[in-house]
Amino acid sequence: MRRRAARGAVAVIPLLILLAQVSALGTLAPQAKPPPTPAPNGRPSPFMSTLSTPKDPIPAPSVEAPAAVLVDLDAGQVLFRRAPEQARPVASLTKLMTALLVLEKQRGGLDRTIRVHPDAVFGRNDYGGGSTLGLRPGEPVSIRDLLAGLLLGSANDAAEALAIDGSGSVSAFVRRMNARAKALGMSGTRFASPHGLDDRGRSSATDLLLLLRTAWRDAAFRDLVGRKLAVIRSGSVRPRRIQNRNVMLWLYPGATGIKTGFTAGSGFCLIATARRGDRELAAVVLGGREEVFSDAAALLNHGFAAYERRTLVEEGEPLGSVRVRGGQVPVVAGAGLDALVWVQATGATERLLKTSAAAAYPPPSGSVVGTLRLTASGGTLGRVPIVAADLGVPEEPTGPWWGRAARAVSGAVTAVVTALLD
Repeated sequence: MRRRAARGAVAVIPLLILLAQVSALGTLAPQAKPPPTPAPNGRPSPFMSTLSTPKDPIPAPSVEAPAAVLVDLDAGQVLFRRAPEQARPVASLTKLMTALLVLEKQRGGLDRTIRVHPDAVFGRNDYGGGSTLGLRPGEPVSIRDLLAGLLLGSANDAAEALAIDGSGSVSAFVRRMNARAKALGMSGTRFASPHGLDDRGRSSATDLLLLLRTAWRDAAFRDLVGRKLAVIRSGSVRPRRIQNRNVMLWLYPGATGIKTGFTAGSGFCLIATARRGDRELAAVVLGGREEVFSDAAALLNHGFAAYERRTLVEEGEPLGSVRVRGGQVPVVAGAGLDALVWVQATGATERLLKTSAAAAYPPPSGSVVGTLRLTASGGTLGRVPIVAADLGVPEEPTGPWWGRAARAVSGAVTAVVTALLD
């Protein structure tokens, strides 16, 4: 397979240079400085040793990257967003979809050994050749080790070897990538390769979160992206010792994964996850001009410090009464709702009751008659069903029949108009 020789800026993460810290920034003390790791072409591993973050994590941080999202993985709640739908090159974050397809197909067969196809081999002067395992034609390597090279070392040859093994050719595998993206609802995503070197592919912070949440369900995926180091063994060459390029695993307390990316077209990209207590957050940072680890750390600090879980409504909690077609009905919450709320939120949580146009008097006790939507600062925190409480003995209608009929029609019209306006 002929490849374009590298010229100018190559797709290898350059040495990250820390900017001088200003007084408004603090420094997170490193847990342990990453050891240097030789790359296949002799370059030192490009690691920094400190993270610069705001001293006060409560206000939303000023993020340098043009696109970013912060989400609580357990609650599914977005806590910060900047250009979340903007489609842009995402470099080696593309490899997350490659890994997902491989894991979904193998289903426990990760120790199967494959022979590296000649088309997956990169030369040292090939574009992207500086970020490889140095695979050789016909070399036997397990799927698990190739995934380690893909996710920890961001190896481009591992991406192509897995793609060819999985679909017979790189182009066929890319078609599968795009089909899977469509199935996941990644509407702003289009892949053009299994590694992202080309910069023709596009995705967004929101779409990458969809991909992350799907891959995160796989224990093997979580194990791989959370490793600091891996040894790749092959019968024909010396074992390769690779180091994860995600500095957060060393420098950010509670970091759990996942992946970096860089090309000249994409800028610096990162997805980072961290867990503290019973909360796990994910930050997606795309298009940074310098290192993006500090942006991710600032977002994660903000998410952990600025939001607290509160019970907004309890199951069975009385909610007053609502008008349905034909009468007034006492209702209760059909489920409880916990949500993350900003610790300095001043306004009260608003409750908006919406009745179903199909609900009629008298509804069976416990039947759903509408929805309760809870909001704060203009944003929706969640929804729960509202159900009819026990009505007791229904009252006998009084008055002449034409009066009862008029009231019934009026109640029906009111319910329909309310549903249309809500």
